[in-house]
Amino acid sequence: MSITQPNRSLAARRGRSYDKGRGLCAQILWVAASNLVFTQVWCPSRLRCAMLRWFGAQIGENVLIRHRVTVQWPWKLTIGDNSWIGVGSELYNLDQIVIGSDVCISQHVFLCTGSHDRKSPTFEFDNGPITIEDGAWVCARSTVLRGVRIGANSVVGAMSLIQRDVPADSLVQASQPTVSRM
Repeated sequence: MSITQPNRSLAARRGRSYDKGRGLCAQILWVAASNLVFTQVWCPSRLRCAMLRWFGAQIGENVLIRHRVTVQWPWKLTIGDNSWIGVGSELYNLDQIVIGSDVCISQHVFLCTGSHDRKSPTFEFDNGPITIEDGAWVCARSTVLRGVRIGANSVVGAMSLIQRDVPADSLVQASQPTVSRM
């Protein structure tokens, strides 16, 4: 099956961006603070939470954020009470990410709110929010794409790719490869 694609011009894309939500000064300060302090192993979780709050995130009580977690823009982040973000997770929030209470985001999870319109000749942004409801668990090395809602008390198994909403109280597992004998 052949898919007809437009002639793409990435040069035409230059200079046009998405709404970052803050000015250049705030962006520069966050990038510096994030790289110099926030992601470092010696930085305690309570300081990470305080830093996110200073930059406009809404962070609940008793949140645990481990080292090497990256957050693109804190002012586009909400985390409820008693939630955990595991080592090496990436919150690529070009749009809003809302994480409920008692949510576990395991190690190296990628939450990606950004994308592009594949049909656009200038590759326009096609970003969308991610919502993870109370009590959900997103297991290690899973990827959640833009525009997705993960329902309350759901479990997203390790290494899953989530492209559509997950209903409450669901279990999603990564596909198991078929083994055939020769």
